[in-house]
Amino acid sequence: MTSPVRTVTLLTRAGCGACDAALRVLVPLCAEYGVACESVDVDAVAAQDPDLRAEYGDRLPVVLLDGREHSYWDVDVPRLRRDLEN
Repeated sequence: MTSPVRTVTLLTRAGCGACDAALRVLVPLCAEYGVACESVDVDAVAAQDPDLRAEYGDRLPVVLLDGREHSYWDVDVPRLRRDLEN
C-alpha cells in the first residue's frame, strides 16, 4: 500500500518577515521527508479566494498540512515531524 501524497502549504503575505523565516524552516524540513512544500500569498489570491485571506490573513504565517491548519505564527517543528512520519 502506498502512502498518500502529503503537501505542506505556507500561507504568507509579501513583506512578512515571520513568513520568510517560516519558509526557511519548512523548505529543508519538507525536503527531508520528500513532501511537497508550496507557498501561497493570501493577498495575491484574494480575488480568486477571498475566504482564504478572511480566515487566515490576521494570523500569518499559517502552515497547512494537506489543506488543514497545522500551526500559525511559528512552525511547530516537533509536531510537524510527528505528523509527517505518520
